[in-house]
Amino acid sequence: MPRLAGKVAIITGAGSGIGRDSALLFAREGAKVVAVDKTSAVNATAEQIDRAGGAADAIIADAGSETDVARCVDHAVARHGALDVIFANAGIAGGWFRTTDLTVEQWTEVLRVNLIGVFLAIKHASRVMTPRGKGSIVCTASVAGLKANAGSSHYAASKAGVISLVQTSAYSLAGTGIRVNAVCPGIIETGMTKPTFEKARARGTFDALGELNPMKRIGQPRDIASMALFLASDEASYVNGQAIAVDGGLTASMPYAGRFK
Repeated sequence: MPRLAGKVAIITGAGSGIGRDSALLFAREGAKVVAVDKTSAVNATAEQIDRAGGAADAIIADAGSETDVARCVDHAVARHGALDVIFANAGIAGGWFRTTDLTVEQWTEVLRVNLIGVFLAIKHASRVMTPRGKGSIVCTASVAGLKANAGSSHYAASKAGVISLVQTSAYSLAGTGIRVNAVCPGIIETGMTKPTFEKARARGTFDALGELNPMKRIGQPRDIASMALFLASDEASYVNGQAIAVDGGLTASMPYAGRFK
């Protein structure tokens, strides 16, 4: 039986990258998907799902707007009768800057989308999940929230905040049957990380990006989608309040060069 058979799932940031791959995978595993993104690219995601025989709605919305997040949750319930899963995946990188060069406006926007957006997903999803006594909330954090130098300070702080929010929310929702977990991607090639990969290609150091972890490769959106699927499914029924790194082993050690002799 498909792992999400009969379940209704909202996925934010579903117009590309991790969000799109997750939407396609969730649909293949039986979920009715509400695909959300701030751009019209989300329509293409829903069309791909429909062509493959799945069920999907596309909504253009801002993951950092409470009005928009509430609208998406209410749509899922009105359209499908319930909400079983929300994957709060939408996020922005905010660029690479020294801490002292960042503006308050840059900090505010990154926190609004990456951290407040996750808070809103938890708040409004739990509103409709609690009466049913079950639900899975999956959030995209980052290895930047676990270790330094994986992003600028405003991005790293936002992702560390997501991890803390997941942990505290799991206890805040104790006894409701709702699980709250985070996936922490490592070096994943997506539209958001495109500038980093393009610079590496231009410098001739692209292959070195994969050398940073013991798997010796960069990650792909499907790698993260597969973990999100597990956390969304009943197979993860005893996994709660966790931040799981999917990074090829990048955060398992201090950096090292070469192989152990």
